[in-house]
Amino acid sequence: MCRNIKPLFNFEPPATDAEVHDAALQFVRKLSGTTKPAKRNEAAFEHAVNSIAACARELLESLETSQPPRNREEEAAKARARNAIRFA
Repeated sequence: MCRNIKPLFNFEPPATDAEVHDAALQFVRKLSGTTKPAKRNEAAFEHAVNSIAACARELLESLETSQPPRNREEEAAKARARNAIRFA
């Protein structure tokens, strides 16, 4: 799995379309093995990103949980603390 793809479910405020698109872009980059496709592959690359983003948005909207929504700032602070310990 791509390390740069962050969980997007059950946050307050919900994931934005830009965040979903960025996750889809990261996924397609990982699958294709390239960060920038050749000119002749640009259309296929962009179509894949848009399709995966739409599926991801549909998934996020259909998931249910009994847990309260997580706070983005608190989760970011926890990640920074873990990274400080890991890379210190």
